[in-house]
Amino acid sequence: MRRFTTAERWVHRTTAWLVLLCVATAACLYVPQLAELVGRRRLVVTLHEWSGLLVPVPLLAGLLSRALRADLSRLNRFAPHDRLWLRAALRRDHTPGSRPAGKFNAGQKLYASWIAGAVLVMLGTGLLMWFTGLAPLVWRTGATFVHDWLAVAVGIVVAAHIAKALADPEARRGMRTGSVERPWARSEHPLWREPDERTAETTDR
Repeated sequence: MRRFTTAERWVHRTTAWLVLLCVATAACLYVPQLAELVGRRRLVVTLHEWSGLLVPVPLLAGLLSRALRADLSRLNRFAPHDRLWLRAALRRDHTPGSRPAGKFNAGQKLYASWIAGAVLVMLGTGLLMWFTGLAPLVWRTGATFVHDWLAVAVGIVVAAHIAKALADPEARRGMRTGSVERPWARSEHPLWREPDERTAETTDR
């Protein structure tokens, strides 16, 4: 069952590598042991700045893809069945039918929204720190505080995202090859219909 197009997979893959580079270089800048091990601080700073600046670029380029735009629309739509999914997840209820989901479940939608907002905040605060003439010192001090602590949160959330992916080989296969097995789709995303689950979600609103 077709899940992702080539363009969508490349956007995800490129963004993932840029985010991981950001997190890795940030760790090398803030953890003394890593800083001593890696050295070359100026190079690490440059890699961190440019990888952070480039994080939104794959998504912006991917907007040329109709499939990606359609999936962004799905991720941005929170339907009643998503609330049922969240309640079941909070109760750790794994009984069949307790977690209805379209192409994306409620957890994936929340993650996508959170990480998109975090990237924008990180980009804005990073620019204030990089170009010191953009704002007064008090703004730059606040930007540094927000940037540093949000970076920790991003690292934790991204690690949890990777852990979830590692626990679901079929989901990884969908992102790697673009296709998933129908039994997995029926079990994990029962409201998803190929090629478009919008009808199911619309009737559930």
